[in-house]
Amino acid sequence: MKLGILQCDSVLEEYQTSFGNYPQMFINLFNQIDPNIDTQIYNVVLGEYPANVRECDAYITTGSKNSVYEDLPWLDLFKEFIRSIYSQQIKLVGICFGHQLIADTLGGKTEKSNKGWGVGVSVNQIIKQESWMQPPLETLNIIVSHQDQVIRLPHKAKLLVTSEFCPNYMYQIDDSIVSIQGHPEFSKDYSATLMKHRADKLGEKTLQAGLNSLNLETHEIVYAKWLINFFKQ
Repeated sequence: MKLGILQCDSVLEEYQTSFGNYPQMFINLFNQIDPNIDTQIYNVVLGEYPANVRECDAYITTGSKNSVYEDLPWLDLFKEFIRSIYSQQIKLVGICFGHQLIADTLGGKTEKSNKGWGVGVSVNQIIKQESWMQPPLETLNIIVSHQDQVIRLPHKAKLLVTSEFCPNYMYQIDDSIVSIQGHPEFSKDYSATLMKHRADKLGEKTLQAGLNSLNLETHEIVYAKWLINFFKQ
């Protein structure tokens, strides 16, 4: 299987030596499950796309510091590519920013949440179990880092995972798109580093709660297994 990684941002340069860049985080995650997955990186911020949408069997987005409602020159082309993937029913997974952009592109809506920052480990309730979600879980604990949220699901989306803080946490569209607000590719060390870097923006209360939440068990390996099941089904 060939997986296209749609890179929407880069890790701050001072942290890349310790943590790598975002595409490498995904490669490291999936290699723990299936080291035979072939990957190709496309930096969509720089206008890098496959010559043909079927160049890869499936695609996954990274997150981004940007918001989907910003006037950014590369976003229109990225939305066009998402529509092309969807029209051909090629598998696509949206992560954080990608989750929000897929929603906006396909009839949903994203806004900055009045609940503030979501950081650290989020605990989310699974409300619909799909066949590819094996092994099963009752709750899904995944690291998050976001202010924006999907406030209206895209057309034909079914909600799979929710929480009080982030109601539209994970959804599926048809058999081709799965989208999640969390970051299964983030390590706890990177999450802590990012929170401390943003300490002034987060405020002391949110920062400490986020750091404390890193003591919780997380399910990124299970989630990676889910995604590989989804890609291959």
